[in-house]
Amino acid sequence: MSETLEAKLAAALAAKGPGYVPRTHHLDARGRPKYTNRLILEASPYLLQHAHNPVDWRPWGDEAFAEARRLRRPVFLSVGYSTCHWCHVMEGESFEDVEIAGFLNANYVCIKVDREERPDVDAIYMAAVQNLTGSGGWPMSVFLTPDREPFFGGTYFPPRDGARGARMGFLTLLRELRKKYDAEPDKIRQAAESISQAIKKDMEGPDAGVSRGVPGPEAIAATVEYLKKIFDATHGGLRRAPKFPSNIPVRLLLRYHRRTGDAQALAMATLTLDKMAAGGMYDQVGGGFHRYSTDERWLVPHFEKMLYDNALLAVAYAEAFQVTGRADFARVVREVLDYVLREMTSSSGAFHSATDADSEGEEGKFFYWTGKEVEQVLGAEAVRFLAYYSLSEEGIVFVGKPDVAEHAALAGARKKLFDVRAKRIPPLRDDKILAAWNGLMISALAVGGRVLNEPRYVEAAGRAADFVLTKMREKDGRVRRSHTLVHGFLEDQAFVVAGLIDMAEATFDARWLKEALAISETLEAHFADDQRGGWFMTAASGEKLLAREKPHYDGAEPSGTSVAILNALRLATFTSDDRWRQIAERGLSSVHEVLTERPLGMTEGLLAVDHHSDVPREVAVVWPAGVDAGPLLDVLRKTFLPSRALAGLQEGQATRVPFAEGKVTQGGKPTAYVCERGRCELPTADPAVFAAQLRKTIPYTR
Repeated sequence: MSETLEAKLAAALAAKGPGYVPRTHHLDARGRPKYTNRLILEASPYLLQHAHNPVDWRPWGDEAFAEARRLRRPVFLSVGYSTCHWCHVMEGESFEDVEIAGFLNANYVCIKVDREERPDVDAIYMAAVQNLTGSGGWPMSVFLTPDREPFFGGTYFPPRDGARGARMGFLTLLRELRKKYDAEPDKIRQAAESISQAIKKDMEGPDAGVSRGVPGPEAIAATVEYLKKIFDATHGGLRRAPKFPSNIPVRLLLRYHRRTGDAQALAMATLTLDKMAAGGMYDQVGGGFHRYSTDERWLVPHFEKMLYDNALLAVAYAEAFQVTGRADFARVVREVLDYVLREMTSSSGAFHSATDADSEGEEGKFFYWTGKEVEQVLGAEAVRFLAYYSLSEEGIVFVGKPDVAEHAALAGARKKLFDVRAKRIPPLRDDKILAAWNGLMISALAVGGRVLNEPRYVEAAGRAADFVLTKMREKDGRVRRSHTLVHGFLEDQAFVVAGLIDMAEATFDARWLKEALAISETLEAHFADDQRGGWFMTAASGEKLLAREKPHYDGAEPSGTSVAILNALRLATFTSDDRWRQIAERGLSSVHEVLTERPLGMTEGLLAVDHHSDVPREVAVVWPAGVDAGPLLDVLRKTFLPSRALAGLQEGQATRVPFAEGKVTQGGKPTAYVCERGRCELPTADPAVFAAQLRKTIPYTR
C-alpha cells in the first residue's frame, strides 16, 4: 500500500469523528481498528461495514481489474447489502478471519459491491451464479478473470471444511481455485467465455427483427389457473417454504376478479393478505412487514425490513380495501405507512432503504417477547392480550384469530409494548436513499393517502418527490441512483415516474404529471432499445459490462420494464398522445416470450397486459369555486379502477390533461365525467350514478 493511499485512508478514518464505532473485532488497546481498507472512502453503508476487515477490499472499478491483470491474479467478487443476515455471517466467519483474509490478499484481488447501489453488476453475476449452480442469493461470491468474466461462483460458503456440515470450506475452495487458475489457464478461459456468452444471450433478449406481437389476456388467465393449482388454501400464498409476498401476485388476482368475476381469484388474494397480516412476518407491535417468512404459515420471519416490500404491500392492501371495503385492510395500510413515516423517513423527507435482521448479534432479538415480559409490561391486561395474540416458541407475536374490534381494543397494550421495545438496541438502519425505492414509496403514500383520504400521507409523498426531483437529478434530467451516485438505472427512472403519476392522481396538481412526462422522455432518450422495443437497464452512456441487460423478470421488486410499460400506457391515457401507447406496445412485444411462456416470472408485467386489454377510463371531476366535491371524490377513492387516468379541477381552471379541458359543472354542482377514448357518459352530480359508471367492467376479449 502506497504512502499516499495510507494517508488518504487515515484521513478518512479521522474524519469519522470521536463517536465512530468500527465494525470489527480487530481493535487495538485504544479501541482503534487494526485494519482499514479502501472501502473507508466509499459512501455505501454496506461497503463501510467492511472497511475494517483484514481483507484488502477494493470497490468495483477499472483500478481493481487493472491490478489483477498486473499481478496475474483472479478476482474475488463479493456482492451483498447492508441488512443481509448471511452476508453478516460470512463476514464474521471468513472476512474477519485473519488467516482467510491473508490468503485472499496474497492470491486474489478482492472487490466488494453493494447490490443496491449497483444492480447492473449484481444482475450480471447473479445470472452467472444461477447458470453455474441453478440458484442464487446473497452474499454472492464470484470468481472472475481480470477481463471481468466469471469462471466459478456461489453464495454463502462456510469458512472451513466441516463447518456447518460442509465438506469443503471457503479457505479450501480459495486454495483449490487458485491452483486451477494457475495450472489450467486454458480451461479457466474456456469456462469464463462459455459462461459469459450464456449471460449475454440471457440478458440481452431475442435478436432484432423478430416479430412477436403484443401478449393478450390469455396469458393472465393461464397464470391464474396455474396459481390455483399451487395455492396454499390453508395459509395463503403458494404451497412452499420459505414464503415471499412477491410469490403470489395479489394485485393481478384482484384485476382478474374484476374482469371475470372469478370468486376464487378474489379469495386467494384476500386469504393471502389475511394470513400475512396476522402472522409473525408482520410486526404486530410496530407495524410494517419483514422480508419473508421462513415457514409455510407466515409465522417465523427473516427479520430485515425493506422499504420496497412495505411500499408494494401497502398498495396491495389499499387495492384490496377498494375491492372488499374491509376496514382491517385499510388499517394495515395505515400501520405500514405510519411505520415508514416514523422509522424510515429522513430529515429531508426522503426514505431510508432498510433495517437489519440482526440486533446485538442475534437475528430478531429486537422483536422477540417472552410471556413473562408481556406480563411485566401489561399487568392484568396481559391475559386479554395473550388471548388475542399468541407467542411462538421463538417469542414472535402473531394473531391466532383476527377480530377487528378486539384489535382496536388492544391499541393501548400494543403502545405499551412498543414503548418498552423502543428502549432496546435497535437493528442497524441502512440510511441510503435510493431513487427507485423512493419512487415505490411515493406511490404507496400517494395511493394510500388518496384511497383512505389521509392528506398527511400525500403530503409526505410530495416531500419525498420534491427531494428526488431537486436533489437526485443529473443535468440531462435523468434521475440518479442515489444522492451520492450520479448514474441511475431504468428502475430509478420508471419507479419515480410511477410515483409522480400517482401523485398527479392524488393531488390533481399538474406539476407532477409534467415532471413524469419529462423523466419519461429522458428515459426514452437514454434507455430505450430503438431496434427491438423495450429498455435496457443501463443508459447508453453507462459503464460497458459483460452484457447490457434488458430486464425481463419481476422478483421481490418489479422490473423496470414492467413499470415502464404500465407508465407508458397511463401516460397515453393522460395525454391522449398515441406515441405512448406505441411505446408501451413495443415494450410488451419485447417481453412477449416471457409473458406467454413463463408468465410467473413477470407477473408485474401482466398488470400492464391487463391495462392494455382494457379500455381505460378518463375520469374528471369539476367543481365550482368554494364548493366541496367530497361526495364525488369519496366515490372515486373507494372504487377499484386500475385502468384509468384521474383528473380534478376547479371550474375554469387551466389543466394539462386534455380529457379534462373544457369540462363544466352541471347546475352549479360538482360534476363527474367518465369517458372512454374521448366518448363520455352523461355528466353527473349524483354520487350513486357516478359509482355505477365507474363500476362498469369490460371483460377480457381477444
